[in-house]
Amino acid sequence: MDIRGAVDAAVPTNIIAAKAAEVRANKVNWQSYLQGQMISGEDCEFIKKFEAARAEDKQRILDNEGHQCARTFLNLMAHISKEQTVQYILTMIDDMLQENHQRVNIFFDYAKKTKNTAWSYFLPMLNRQDLFTVHMAARIIAKLAAWGRELMEGSDLNYYFNWIKTQLSSQSSQYVQCVAGCLQLMLRINEYRFAWVEADGVNCIIAVITNKCGFQLQYQMIFSFWLLAFSPQLCEYLRRLNIVPALSDILQESVKEKVTRIILATFRNLLEKSAERETHQEYALAMIQCKVLKQLENLEQQKYDDEDIADDIKFLLEKLGESVQDLSSFDEYSSELKSGRLEWSPVHKSEKFWRENAARLNEKNYELLKILTRLLEVSDDPQVLAVAAHDIGEYVRHYPRGKRVIEQLGGKQLVMNHMHHEDQQVRYNALLAVQKLMVHNWEYLGKQLQSEQPPTVTTRS
Repeated sequence: MDIRGAVDAAVPTNIIAAKAAEVRANKVNWQSYLQGQMISGEDCEFIKKFEAARAEDKQRILDNEGHQCARTFLNLMAHISKEQTVQYILTMIDDMLQENHQRVNIFFDYAKKTKNTAWSYFLPMLNRQDLFTVHMAARIIAKLAAWGRELMEGSDLNYYFNWIKTQLSSQSSQYVQCVAGCLQLMLRINEYRFAWVEADGVNCIIAVITNKCGFQLQYQMIFSFWLLAFSPQLCEYLRRLNIVPALSDILQESVKEKVTRIILATFRNLLEKSAERETHQEYALAMIQCKVLKQLENLEQQKYDDEDIADDIKFLLEKLGESVQDLSSFDEYSSELKSGRLEWSPVHKSEKFWRENAARLNEKNYELLKILTRLLEVSDDPQVLAVAAHDIGEYVRHYPRGKRVIEQLGGKQLVMNHMHHEDQQVRYNALLAVQKLMVHNWEYLGKQLQSEQPPTVTTRS
């Protein structure tokens, strides 16, 4: 999928477009504003001329009187308080920019002469009460920032991105898709992608898509991931935030082709744009762990109008197939652990696996052990807790200094906390792990435990 054509097409217009059509139909009596001395004769004359001009004449007017155009629009915005008229002015500006992206330079030229930034005139409007006014201003800001010759930066960019995050987090506004559209437009610019990540924007997107939002907003948020993944350095960052499980869940449930398409395109970007081989491999393992291969095989059987989908499916099947062949039992274990979705897969109960790999849990400053102890602390899934407790016990049993390491990481207390868990499977595995932490004679322990009947273990499909 091509980034240039896709971004503009993805900005939804439904609710805001319907309201804009209504606003355009209510023509403003500029003469009455002139008579009331609320606007100047010069501004009145220009706005009437511009409003009446045909499309081809508008460009000629803007070529000759660009400075006057910007000044008139901004003067009218500043001096008229009637909300309906402000809505009309903003709609005219938005239409003008949408017709020709180069027209943003009219505002950049004017701002330069007045020692301002092009968006400084519109940012204060995000605090207005009227929702249409606020979101039309937000659209104009995004267009100026994305299409202009200067980048928005510093406090202005922070302010705008924080506003977007607040709007997306609340999701209560009927204009939330418009906000998502503004973000999509911004993230086509590489510098803004990094700024969005700096502003903790990725966690905001994850929160939206895991909160059962509608399919259109879901599509727009995943589209934002797709854009972020065009930057190789951000692929490395996104890896740490575990986005593959969230996207694979949506892929499994998706009934909308556009949502399926954008998830596949995102997966492809994550694999294709990753600069580091290790990052590429971790993404592939995460996709395998989340059963994306099986989903791809099912999708391959279907017919699609969009050639990109078939192409992405073929690419992903090929790359994940290669990774499966290279997959060691430790890779499989590591990937499962990082996904946070522990199951009773064969590797956990394999004596050979623990004998050969227990010491490897110490690698990268105990990265995997820290994940295990963290899961014991934050997970509310009984199966995850039971498997995590079991694995800590096996680590201690097979690594000579394991007890000391687990105590230093706070794992011993966390395991003990689950000895009275309401779930029988969790209680049993926590008890077993604590005994391994306490007892030295494993053969004796084994005989003692034979009398205890473990609960039936269920596995996820």
